Amino acid sequence: MAQGIFWSILLIFFAVLAGLGWWEYRRIEAYRLWATQFDHAKYDIYAVLGQKGQELIWGKPTRRAPVDLQQINLAQVEAIALWVDDQPVNLDDLPARGRRIALALQPTEKAAWIKIPFTEIPLAAKWTKHLQQSLEKNFSGEIAR
Repeated sequence: MAQGIFWSILLIFFAVLAGLGWWEYRRIEAYRLWATQFDHAKYDIYAVLGQKGQELIWGKPTRRAPVDLQQINLAQVEAIALWVDDQPVNLDDLPARGRRIALALQPTEKAAWIKIPFTEIPLAAKWTKHLQQSLEKNFSGEIAR
């Protein structure tokens, strides 16, 4: 009888684990299809982010497709920074860990920063550097005209 209970619990555990794996697979597949339209894209459990030219689009991943999508043009962004635990950090001296990691965008028309969540500091730092370079190219292109 004890062996039957043990194996039943183990079977239920593996069924739940398989269900969670299928759920995550569906989220990643939905992201993969969504990301094909972008030059650069990222996925993690907190947010999806895509860049095509000067347009940035981000939202929350789901099994069907990303939801709560927001969009901004880099021409409307004044500054880009990496924030860890609600404080801006130096990209040359990254902290080892943090609870709240975000790529922060400061729009020219608003005082409040827009924060796109990340799970990993190194990935957020790469995106921050990439977008800062895109912003600089856009800014230098406007000056040259």
